[in-house]
Amino acid sequence: MTTFEWIIALLLGAVALAALARQIKVPYPTFLAIGGALLAFVPLSPSWTLEPRLALALFVAPVLLDAAYDTSLRDLRNNWIPVTTLVVAAVGVTTAVVAVLVHWLVPDMPWAAAVALGAIVAPPDAAAATAILRQVRLPYRMLKILEGESLLNDASALLIYRVAIGAVLAQHLSWSEFAPSIALALGGSLAFGYLAARLWMQMTRLVSDVPSAIILQFAGTFTVWIVAEHVALSGILTIVAYAFTISRVAPARTPARVRVPSYAVWETAVFILNVLAFILIGMQLRPIWIRLDDTVRWNYSVTAAWVLVAVILVRIAWVMLYGATLRTLVARHLFRPKNPRAIPTLRGGLAVSWCGMRGIVTLAAAFALPENFPHRDLILLAAFAVVLGSLVIQGLTLRPLILALHLKDDDPVGTEVARARAAAYRAALDEIDGDRSEEAEILRLEYRALLRAEGDGGIASGELPADPLRRRALGAARRCILRLREEEEIGDDAFHQLEEEFDRAELSAETG
Repeated sequence: MTTFEWIIALLLGAVALAALARQIKVPYPTFLAIGGALLAFVPLSPSWTLEPRLALALFVAPVLLDAAYDTSLRDLRNNWIPVTTLVVAAVGVTTAVVAVLVHWLVPDMPWAAAVALGAIVAPPDAAAATAILRQVRLPYRMLKILEGESLLNDASALLIYRVAIGAVLAQHLSWSEFAPSIALALGGSLAFGYLAARLWMQMTRLVSDVPSAIILQFAGTFTVWIVAEHVALSGILTIVAYAFTISRVAPARTPARVRVPSYAVWETAVFILNVLAFILIGMQLRPIWIRLDDTVRWNYSVTAAWVLVAVILVRIAWVMLYGATLRTLVARHLFRPKNPRAIPTLRGGLAVSWCGMRGIVTLAAAFALPENFPHRDLILLAAFAVVLGSLVIQGLTLRPLILALHLKDDDPVGTEVARARAAAYRAALDEIDGDRSEEAEILRLEYRALLRAEGDGGIASGELPADPLRRRALGAARRCILRLREEEEIGDDAFHQLEEEFDRAELSAETG
């Protein structure tokens, strides 16, 4: 088969696996991981390669921007304590435990290389977990904690990863040398991401052609990451700051006819990048596996299995310890959270601790190791084993576990959407209040009907005929939900749900 034929076959296979995953309600990366592992042993399969230093930029930058764009700063701030413990402490403890374990199993592995492996497998990919959690309606706060963790733990893990690689290349590890670079990476990355977003939005604000606008979105993401890495900043933190800034500015400036196809393209791109990551890693495993003798294969497999066990058990131990500690402090009146629901429960702790599936960041970080890195083959095999094992073991059992724990969601997003929708349509009515034309009367009747339907539990359809008056009213409705988000009366989940509804209405109006 030619390269083109292989690409078509692999993409079709990935689509089939994703459909099967949706059918049996498991994360689609689980089947992609299985497919990538099987690909390593398919006779005559292609051997594609990618320059290692491009892996993080290609696979992580757009995936991270897509996740950060939808993250609610309000919810992140409200849950900063559990998110911080998972992002900093859990990642640090996992890295340390894996490094000690691997150095014990493979004594000739340098400590810095062992730390690099620990940092590679430390950050869970909660995207796979949340795909399941949204199906079973996990409590909203728990879902936001997992999303916040998945967004920020990559930054903490890859900071350790970069320091470890630098120590290997420099043949020593000195805190006095890398501490200033870490401080610069933390502060400088956030500042650069904010400034880059502001500058990019100014440069592209007049672009109205849809294909051009989407291309510029991807070009901006890759450019910001590459520039950040070239000036020794953290690409992860830079992209997070860049995405947060754009998410606050872009909704008010971007018309629906650009935003709707952009969201579809980004969702497709994230899926394709996941597919490519598992395919490329699978292709790297085959030559590694072939050139190893049986004894080394066995030793590598045992090491990889122990690393998988370690990352699962460390997460369970940390989450349960955090929950028990917080419950003890509350019981002894040493700590009193503002929200009683912030007190972790045993069942909630079990659910969060089992959401430790690894994914594309782990694969990209392993792939990005320099070709001459010590024990690179072992690290690649161990990283893929952790991703495959966690996705299969935890991915296939997460949904039954959540259902068995009987965790309930009180649907705060639905409540916010209903309240914001009512406020938005009232703003739309106020916008056309002084217009006594026949069109305005018809529009007022329609919006009042929507408000009555909302009060009766109905859902506004947003499918409206085209006329300038209607677009003016929709503009007022948009300004209303933007204000509600700025004032944190609603979160980003409710905002994006209503934004989609108004986008449909705006596209319908522009059709005419």
